[in-house]
Amino acid sequence: MIEKILARASGQDHVQPGDIVICEVDKAIQIDGPFNFTEPIPTRVWDPDRIAVVLDHAVPAPSIADADGQRAARQFVARHGITKFFDIGSQGIVHQVVLEEGLAVPGQLLTCTDSHTCASGAVNCAARGLGRLEMLQVLCTGKTWYRVGPTIRYELVGELPPGAYGKDVFLAIAGRYGEHSNKNVEFGGPGLATLRLDDRATIATMFAEVSAEFATFPADQLVLDFLAGRCSEPFEPVTSDADASYAAVRQVDLADVVPYVARPDYVPHNTVPVTQLEEVRIDQAFVGSCANGKLEDIRIAAEVVRGKKVHAGVRFLVTPASQKVYLQAVRLGYVEALVEAGAVVTNSTCGACFGYHMGVVGAGETCVTSSTRNFKGRMGSPESRVFMASSATVAASAIAGRIVDPRPFLKS
Repeated sequence: MIEKILARASGQDHVQPGDIVICEVDKAIQIDGPFNFTEPIPTRVWDPDRIAVVLDHAVPAPSIADADGQRAARQFVARHGITKFFDIGSQGIVHQVVLEEGLAVPGQLLTCTDSHTCASGAVNCAARGLGRLEMLQVLCTGKTWYRVGPTIRYELVGELPPGAYGKDVFLAIAGRYGEHSNKNVEFGGPGLATLRLDDRATIATMFAEVSAEFATFPADQLVLDFLAGRCSEPFEPVTSDADASYAAVRQVDLADVVPYVARPDYVPHNTVPVTQLEEVRIDQAFVGSCANGKLEDIRIAAEVVRGKKVHAGVRFLVTPASQKVYLQAVRLGYVEALVEAGAVVTNSTCGACFGYHMGVVGAGETCVTSSTRNFKGRMGSPESRVFMASSATVAASAIAGRIVDPRPFLKS
């Protein structure tokens, strides 16, 4: 899949691993962070209709530097006539906004100043994060370059059992196979039809944590139905040829997946089924981020805690991935159930996920999170510990006061 997209974007009939290709970008997404830095802000851009700006990492602004940066972002979109602008009030975590607004398109190439841009691979889009200066080049020229990497294919069979989710699929793969550095990942097989789009997006997002370049799903009927009414531009999905060459083909039986947890500090070869984890008492539980702040995550968390109380001494924080998700969660009663249980539901932002605001973890504290990363100091103090799991596991742990298997807490 990825070779076909990069070939089209670079104007070639075909590409192969090892090739260096200069590509025409279809969409460029900028977030608030780069506007805080001293790199030059373009005085002209390549195509304002292909650029979107999403304020997400620090909203509302928790510092003067953030407020000044967001003011610069507003001036930038006004100067260049960029209409795809998601300011405070319409904001969301960038990768959620890109999906729900139909900005990620099958068969296209999308770039963004964030390492979890691979989330858009869930809809057959070649998406990868770039650094600030590389994105500056994209904004000015509409071009970037890649070295084409080999692809690992995961053949999905079976169906996830109750209590297991996309996060658990990723953690199981990461625990078994470890790093995917300089490799692309694609997914297929009959089990794909049983996997929700939210779970696919979580899996694609999380492959950044094992250093994959691109993570791509096919555009099956589920994807096409999702895009109907969201995406008005024409597109051509890509599929892999029957005789495509792979670095490896690995089968994953979804029926065998159980709730997993990643131990602190790193992910590859550092995950175990939650039932095999030693007893871990927690100070904070967090549901949110681009990986797991979706409406389904909020629903699951509300289901787990409904009619119960958050354990004394535990802070349970829930951050919807977008304002649209937040509004739906309010209308459906999920926010009420969470607040009644003792959770704090914040506005949509990246905040607690990267240890910046809305839930920083202190020295000596332990957090279990359904966000994206668990390296030392990720969510606050480098003397804290971060365990990573599904939103169900996080919510159940908030009630229990320690990391537990969520299945007894879920309705059959």
